[in-house]
Formats: sequence, structure tokens, C-alpha cells
Amino acid sequence: MATKFFVLDTNVLLHNRNAITCFADNTVVLPMTVIEELDKFKKNNDELGRNARGTIRCLDQLRSQGSLGKGVRTDDGGTVLITMDREDDRNACIDLTIPDNRIIAAAFRLLREGKRVIFVSKDINARLKADALGIEVQDFEREKANFDELYTGWRVLSVERAIIDRLHQDKETELADQSFQPNEFILLKEAGNERHTKIGRAVSATRLQALDPRYDSAFNLRPRSLEQRAALELLMNPDITLVSLIGQAGTGKTLLALAAGMASTLKSSQYEKLLVSRPIIPLGRDIGYLPGTKDEKMKLWMQPIFDNLSYLLGLTGGGKQDAAAEVGIKRLLREDKIELEALTYIRGRSISRQYVIVDEAQNLTPHEVKTIISRAGEGTKMVLTGDPEQIDNPYLDASSNGLSYTVERLKGQEACGHITLTRSERSRLASLAAEYL
Repeated sequence: MATKFFVLDTNVLLHNRNAITCFADNTVVLPMTVIEELDKFKKNNDELGRNARGTIRCLDQLRSQGSLGKGVRTDDGGTVLITMDREDDRNACIDLTIPDNRIIAAAFRLLREGKRVIFVSKDINARLKADALGIEVQDFEREKANFDELYTGWRVLSVERAIIDRLHQDKETELADQSFQPNEFILLKEAGNERHTKIGRAVSATRLQALDPRYDSAFNLRPRSLEQRAALELLMNPDITLVSLIGQAGTGKTLLALAAGMASTLKSSQYEKLLVSRPIIPLGRDIGYLPGTKDEKMKLWMQPIFDNLSYLLGLTGGGKQDAAAEVGIKRLLREDKIELEALTYIRGRSISRQYVIVDEAQNLTPHEVKTIISRAGEGTKMVLTGDPEQIDNPYLDASSNGLSYTVERLKGQEACGHITLTRSERSRLASLAAEYL
């Protein structure tokens, strides 16, 4: 079988520093333009810069084993090759002043030489241009989940009446013919009478347990649907140390997580602090540098969190979001009971006995999510929330983002739980916008 030549776009290496070793016994081709673009990113202090430096170090190790211009064998039996721009690249009939086009032109030259070439890029437009030239294209499939088949964390099961009655009376029931995921929620419906129901949480592959009545509400917030009630069960249970919530706008992901975090931190004192963070990615055109101290800048980025905190504190004061709620938030921040932090500053930390919420996690890469979760020390609970269908990162989609990847990879772990929320509970107008716009 002929060797495949995978020509990698720069964004693949910026997405995953180990990408050059992910193509088994084939040849990985890096046009010189890719090396030049990596050089531009290597000084950055963000994830792109770290991945650029990691890739460059890997290439330097390979260089010590031979000439990258001629191709160096890797441990998995493949070859890494750096190609120079050539005069015949102009045969691609595209503007070579554009870096992406020079990378595509290198792939086109290899194709004209009779090789089986596959252009790998996370840039949809670059894939379209390469495909127009007759080059086989693909996205970088490593660390990817099928969003259309993503684990939802709950399902409906039709059973006999006796099984539902047993869950009502004994608070648990056994279904020997089933195979549940840990912490999966099962809505039992009586066959022939769908109004007779009971929901349970899987505590083993065949056993369901009734929901804990202690988790019927959190910080005076009561769930409005079975999905939200299931989410609270995960968010409030200290034995479940990683929770992921997926849902469209208005389903209550962030509000539920904050309510559970405040109840677990301020009321039951299971955790010393509530830490809330989110990626600094603007919606639409960036407004540029923000004035003030770090805390003053963070207040602007974290305004959605402040809105939810104000609502929750308003519930304790009779439902009014007034000046008292804002004073309460400032007091909690001053007393260090709540901390708002940019994800930029989480790397390198060891976070113990804290309730950590990472909002808008769909804008993170799988590696970034791994970095965040690995910060958890003893007694810490991590909650990831987001909507994979609303992604602002140009090189991520519903299947390749860190939130979806985490849900799929950790669905069989006893310390992890997930719920996909489908009903918008914010308002009738928000529900209409989510459904029809």
C-alpha cells in the first residue's frame, strides 16, 4: 500500500503539539511556511505559544537524528519531512503571498509528483481551497467526539410497574438486563401507562438509586425540569468531582452551577472557596484594551457571572435584584469566598478544597481542558459548562472542542457526571430565540 503524505497546516500544530506523531507509518510533510508561522507564535504566553514551542522542540529532537529536509524516521515508523518552497509551486495558480496558499501549493506539488497527498487543516476555508485543486482534505480527527451522538447523561426506559414501585419504596432497584453508565439518569416509565414514572441515578451497571431529597434545591433555587433536577444531583453530590453541563442559551447551566457552588461553599462549607473562570474570548469584534486593574477588567468579562450571582442573592432577599445584592457580591469577593479568575492564570496552580466552575468551556481545546482539570487538588470539584453549538474559537467546532471531548472520554468514570439540558427556562422569548433564530 502506497505511503500517504499528510501535509499539515500550521493550525493543526497549534491545536496539538503532538500532531506530527499522530499519523502512524506515513509521511508528515511540513512546508517551510509552517515553520515560519510557528516562529511567529513561539513567544506567545498562551496555549498557541506553548504548542508552537512544543512542536519546535520536537522537531529539534528529530533534527538530531538526521536531515529533516530528507526526512527523519519517527518511533512509530513514520517520517517527518520539511519541504522548501519551489518555483513550480506557482503551478497551483493561487496567490502565493498568502501563507495558507503556499502550504496548499506544497501539497499540490506533491500531488503532481504522483504521491497520495492529504491536506490536514482545522481551517475550513483552507480545506475548501485545497479541495478545489483536487487535493484530498480532512480535519485533524485526533481528540474529537461525534457531537451528533454525544452522551447526554440521561435516557428514558420503559419497564414494568413493579420496578418503578420498588424504586419508590426502597429508594433503589436492580435491572439485571441493563448496562448503565456511572451517574447516568434513567427516567423509568411504566409500559402502557407513561404517566407513572420515577427517575433514578445509576450507581452501578445494573442498579438505580432514587434522587437524594437533600438536593431538591440549591441556595433557594429550585429546578424547573427533570433535567435541571438531575443536574443538581450531580452538582451537589461531593462524591462526583467532575461535572459537565451542555445546553443552549437559557437552559440554566451557569445559574445551576453557581447555585450549587454557593450552597456547597457558603452554607454547607464543604469547600473553602467558589472559583469561577471563563475563557477571554469576545463575542463579535473585540473592543480592545480595557482600562483599570485586573479586577476591574475581570468585572467586564465576568458580567454574565455577576448577573447570575445577583439573581441568586436576590432570591435570598425576597427575589429582588437590588443594591443589597451587589453589596453582598462585593462582600463575598472581599472575604475571598468567591474568586473570579481568568483562565490565563490557572496554569501552574494547585487548587485544593475549592468548587471550580469553568463557564463557556466549549471555547477551550481538549488540551486546555486537560490542563485545567489537572489543576484540581484534594477536595476540589470541577464543573464545566457550555454550548458546543456557540463556539467563538475559529479552529474548534461542536465535535473538536474540549467540552465535548471531555464528556465522551470520561462518561464511564464513577467520579464524573454529565447532563445535556434541552429546555430553555430563562424566558419564553429566550426559548423562542434558541429554537427559531
